[in-house]
Amino acid sequence: MNMETVYSEESVLITGGMGFIGSNLVRKLVKLGANVTVYDNLDPDSGGNLFNLSDLLDDIEFIQADINDEVRLKDAVAGKKYLFNLAGQMSHLGSMDDPIHDLNINAVGQIKLLEVCRKFNPEVNIVFAGTRQVYGKPQYLPVDEAHLLTPLDNNGVSKRAGEMYHIVYNHVYGISTSVLRMTNVYGPRMRIKDDKLTFIGWWFRQILEGNPIQIYGKGGQIRDLNHVDDVVRALLLCASNPTAQGKIYNLGGKPISLLELARLMVEIHGGGKYELIPFPESRKRIDIGDYYGDYSLIRNEIGWKPEVPLRNGIKTMLEFYYKFKEHYF
Repeated sequence: MNMETVYSEESVLITGGMGFIGSNLVRKLVKLGANVTVYDNLDPDSGGNLFNLSDLLDDIEFIQADINDEVRLKDAVAGKKYLFNLAGQMSHLGSMDDPIHDLNINAVGQIKLLEVCRKFNPEVNIVFAGTRQVYGKPQYLPVDEAHLLTPLDNNGVSKRAGEMYHIVYNHVYGISTSVLRMTNVYGPRMRIKDDKLTFIGWWFRQILEGNPIQIYGKGGQIRDLNHVDDVVRALLLCASNPTAQGKIYNLGGKPISLLELARLMVEIHGGGKYELIPFPESRKRIDIGDYYGDYSLIRNEIGWKPEVPLRNGIKTMLEFYYKFKEHYF
C-alpha cells in the first residue's frame, strides 16, 4: 500500500496528538502530505508535551481541549476522513489512585467522541488505541484476541469499555472503527520523567542519569515491545484498510525477559548497571506476570508485522534523549 497516495491531502484528526505515539504519528502524516489537526489537552501526566511538535506548529492545526468538551469535539471532527483516537489515561497506578478520573477519560470521553462522530461525521474512519492490559494475567502464551479478558486494574477496565464502545458503534451505526491492543511501545518523545506511564521510559531515564535500573523480582518476567515507528505503521494500515473495520487486533513483538532487556540497554549505552529489588506491594497487586502477544491476525489480514529491531530502537531512543533530555526529564 502506497501510504502517500492514501493520505496525501486528506483531513486527519489525532486526539492525544501531543503525546508520545500521537506526535510520532503526526510527523509521519505531515510527511505524507496530510492535513493534520491535533486535539490534546496537554495534560503532562498523560504525556502531552508541546515540545513533541514544537517545530511543526506552523504545519498543523492545534486545538487545546479536553476529550469531554463536546463543543470543541464537534468542530474538530467536522470534515475529517480519518480519526486516530489516542486520547486516554494510561497510568495503571493512577487509575487505582483516582478511578473516577480514569473512567471519565477512557470511557465517558470516548462515548462523547463517538456520539459526536455519529451525529456530525459518521463517514469518518476511526482507529482506537487499546491496550494489552485488558487481558490481565495471561492464561497462555502468546496471548491472542480470543483470550479471556480479566484486567487487573481500573485502567484495563476503562480501556476495555473504550474499545467496546468503538466496536458497538461499528456494529450498530456502521461507523468505520478498529482497535489496536498495544504493548510496551517505546521510542522518541515518550514521557520518561517518572514511572507512572511506562517502565521502559523510566529505565531510559535511570540509565541516562547514571542510576541503576531497578527490576522487580528476579527479572524473569517476559514482555514484548514495539517501536513507535512500527505502531505508527499499524495505525495507518488499520485506518485505510476496509478489512480492519470492526476488528480488534493485537500488536506484539519478540519476547524478552526484563533482565535480558536491562542487560541489552546497558550494553548499548556502553555503561550502567541494574539491580533486582522486591516488588512494591502497590505494583505486585496489579502485575500481570509474563506476557507476549500473538499478532498473527493483523499480520494475516492487513500485512503488519514489527520491523524495527530492538537493538536499533534502543540505540536511536538513547540518541534522542541525549540531545533533548531537558524537555523530558
